[in-house]
Amino acid sequence: MSDTITLKYDVSTDDFTRAGEASSDVKRKLKNMNVNPEAVRKVAIAMYEGEINMVIHANGGVITVTIDPDCITMILADKGPGIPDIAKAMQAGYSTAPDNVRDLGFGAGMGLPNMKKYSDDMKIETELGVGTTVTMKVFLAA
Repeated sequence: MSDTITLKYDVSTDDFTRAGEASSDVKRKLKNMNVNPEAVRKVAIAMYEGEINMVIHANGGVITVTIDPDCITMILADKGPGIPDIAKAMQAGYSTAPDNVRDLGFGAGMGLPNMKKYSDDMKIETELGVGTTVTMKVFLAA
């Protein structure tokens, strides 16, 4: 892989029927590009968790994925309510998901912790009432 590839995905709010489509598409593309399977797995899990968070909490948004020879960068940007307490949100099991979302099997409070666990680098920028941008990177071993 010598060129940089950029992919963009719109994520709709409350659309659980399509939730996961973007991460599945990226996973399929990375496999077709013969990216190492561990990196593919990490990207798929981290991006899926972020995508679900956007559906549940953030009124949807846009995911931009940049694939280059050294790194896969995922930028998840939304115009949601923002995260009032990032440290609390990073605690496994902490969730603000409503009951109807939990009834669907989502909202267990593992989204952000799993995003951090399965990415090599993660940065959260949030502003209450404006939105959140999460940037995750998975580095590709040479």
